[in-house]
Amino acid sequence: MEPLTTSYPLKHSVHKARIFVVFLSMVLCTTILCLLQLRFFKPKIKDFYSFEVKDSRGRIISLEKYRGKATLVVNVASYCQYTDKNYIALQELHREFGPSHFTVLAFPCNQFGESEPSSSQEIESFAKGNYGVTFPVFHKIKILGSEADPAFKFLIDSAKKEPRWNFWKYLVSPEGKVVKFWRPEEPIESIKPEVTSLIRQIIMKKREDL
Repeated sequence: MEPLTTSYPLKHSVHKARIFVVFLSMVLCTTILCLLQLRFFKPKIKDFYSFEVKDSRGRIISLEKYRGKATLVVNVASYCQYTDKNYIALQELHREFGPSHFTVLAFPCNQFGESEPSSSQEIESFAKGNYGVTFPVFHKIKILGSEADPAFKFLIDSAKKEPRWNFWKYLVSPEGKVVKFWRPEEPIESIKPEVTSLIRQIIMKKREDL
């Protein structure tokens, strides 16, 4: 009499193989989806002009409007030992090089010696009335700590240098990258060559694109 045989082991093996194939397919699909996400849904790399800020009246302003220019970003204060000298120098720079290829962007801040206690609109009026500034003076912000404005935090992180007082200056390229920074006591003469170089690049690029 022939021994009785069963197909159970074979069926069990086939079942395990099917499970393995399904598992492998799931892993493969997940990998493909991840690769597609990396390829087509890459997060946009931030630059300075990709941020939004508020003007002196609290209205949202996109910094995108300044893309293509050389930009000098400054944390300003109305009652500081550097106020007179810096506002005069900043307006001189803006008048000499702006507004087509260059602009100064002023961000009031009260975190250094509490030397900017007024409201944003009062600060703007002070700057225009006393120094005749024609460059934008934005909403008062914080630039240090957990409440730091994202646009200014980008500058600090890029330069790897945190302001220690009022009137620190960050030069931003037409592409939104930080080129250089200056302390408040540094003379305007040290800034002009860098601004001139960036403006020359902007003009040359425009000529090439014609």
